[in-house]
Amino acid sequence: MPYRILIADDHSLVRKVLKTTLENHSGWQVCAQATNGLEAVEKAAELRPDLIILDFSMPLMDGLQAARRILSASPGLPVLIFTNYYFPSLVEEAEAAGVRQVIDKGLAGHELVLAVETMLNGSGRPAAASP
Repeated sequence: MPYRILIADDHSLVRKVLKTTLENHSGWQVCAQATNGLEAVEKAAELRPDLIILDFSMPLMDGLQAARRILSASPGLPVLIFTNYYFPSLVEEAEAAGVRQVIDKGLAGHELVLAVETMLNGSGRPAAASP
């Protein structure tokens, strides 16, 4: 059974690239996409994915607010914030909210895949096979 990942970003091109990048990894499936934080919260509750990737800057509810709501309902769920606005205070706030990792979008690709792999391997489920 593949790991199910929810991605939330208000830019369709970013969602498309994330989906392609993640699904190129054996054992990973993007189960849903959200265009804003509120939609991410709703889809997380409905679909119960294994991991969530949230953009920090989204309409209706930013990624940090969405992470807080998601994690209050599902403590321990692996959540990663993916952002163009990487700064130490965001990392501190994210960690305090229970977010496991904050990744700078400028460093995407290999670093994102490694972070997802590490987070999923610590989820209690068997590790997915590497590509």
